[in-house]
Amino acid sequence: MANITAQMVKELRDKTGAGMMDCKAALGETGGDMEVAVDWLRKKGLAKAAKKAGRVAAEGLIGVALAPAKGVVVEVNSETDFVARNEQFQSLVRTIAQTALNSASFTTGPQVEDIRAAEAGVGTIGDAISAAIATIGENIALRRVAALETSPGGVYAYVHNQVAEGLGKIGVIVALKSRGKPDELAALGRMVAMHVAAANPQALDVARLDPTVVAREKDILADKFRQQGKPANVIERIVESGLKTFYKEVCLLDQAYIHEPGKSVAQALKEAEARVGDTVEIAGYIRYALGEGIEKGDGPDFATEVAAVAGQS
Repeated sequence: MANITAQMVKELRDKTGAGMMDCKAALGETGGDMEVAVDWLRKKGLAKAAKKAGRVAAEGLIGVALAPAKGVVVEVNSETDFVARNEQFQSLVRTIAQTALNSASFTTGPQVEDIRAAEAGVGTIGDAISAAIATIGENIALRRVAALETSPGGVYAYVHNQVAEGLGKIGVIVALKSRGKPDELAALGRMVAMHVAAANPQALDVARLDPTVVAREKDILADKFRQQGKPANVIERIVESGLKTFYKEVCLLDQAYIHEPGKSVAQALKEAEARVGDTVEIAGYIRYALGEGIEKGDGPDFATEVAAVAGQS
């Protein structure tokens, strides 16, 4: 058996960009033959994957998957927008979303590492991602995953800028708790999900709003009128009034319903109860927008690199 040294592992890693343990395994399987080990890694789809991992992936797709009374939303990133139109990539996102929906960790809230480790046909989701990186040629990453479940009632979805069924740039799932008519509840759920996609609320209601967000808004309002020389007791009343306006902007139930702007979401839900045939409560919602919060950095992205090679920049 060949003696596999740390230097050999490092050399193979430098050649291929594969992980240290993968390089060690490759050298062990090939008797220490460097070139055969490179081919071994390439056949496994590992040689390309690690080299791509350093590049920023801020494009891709949001995927949703639904089952009776539960749903998931996932974000899978790629480096360029045109990969989102790739059927292999779309199939990967669907597989990830469906795996998350069926995952044993669903009831406790699936985490990215749970889903990466979950079995999906031959191998895990992590294996499927590595294989896609190798064949598509871009960094691909499962960035986040979230789930909702309710009973009685259901979970409903809306996907904005949809490129294929359940896949797009913004994905929303909404859980409605009710014993009402399933068809009416489903229609209402989609309408509320559309509202969430458009209005991007920060919380369901005031009680669930992050206290630091409220404190920051108070400080901004108070400082504004303090600089105008208003007395403290006047500032306090103005701030309270200003907060009510703020809540109408950021709290889902207080927002003006996009389908009927003269009503709040809470009012629209109350009126819908006559059609549904029972009380309706929003048990939760999740809104994912593609790439939100990702720092792209100052250097050229992969799309710019491609354009430069093609002589287009």
